[in-house]
Amino acid sequence: MFIEPSYKGENRGWIEVICGSMFSGKTEELIRRLRRVKIANLKVEIFKPAIDNRYSEGAVVSHDSNEILSTPVRSSQNILLLSQDVDVVGIDEAQFFDEEIINVCEILARKGVRVIVAGLDMDYKARPFGPMPQLLAIADYITKLHAICVKCGNIANISYRKVPQDSQVLLGEKESYEPRCRHCYYEGENI
Repeated sequence: MFIEPSYKGENRGWIEVICGSMFSGKTEELIRRLRRVKIANLKVEIFKPAIDNRYSEGAVVSHDSNEILSTPVRSSQNILLLSQDVDVVGIDEAQFFDEEIINVCEILARKGVRVIVAGLDMDYKARPFGPMPQLLAIADYITKLHAICVKCGNIANISYRKVPQDSQVLLGEKESYEPRCRHCYYEGENI
């Protein structure tokens, strides 16, 4: 369980990264943390990539249908422009952002902002996904979540793509992906 740090009133920022496979609860955990800071009356801005409109245009939505209002942005630079005078910034689906998201998170943290980022650490080929490896490297706190393998019931850390599509980005849900453990993933056709 993640324990939020306390700096005894000092205005220090940091970066938290929540990662894992699809269906591991990343967005659910992001929403949970953001709701807690809202209860504490902290000023929060929440962003998601404009490309991700699977459930909603203007909200971050988990697979369990929990949601929190957000601002869709086309570029990570827009996050800097739209997050003035905030205490906390939440970013969902970070793997879809451009590489500049790394600098954006660093700039915000240096300004004293708590930055909470969620995203897939690996793509469907079990390779590091987008800017996530660099975000994990600069993170102060990392939470890696796991799903349950649909084939054997062990912990799953890879998003297995069920449809024949070669592009790295394919927005989908249960019709396109399922969580698998390493063993069951490599028994499949994704390699």
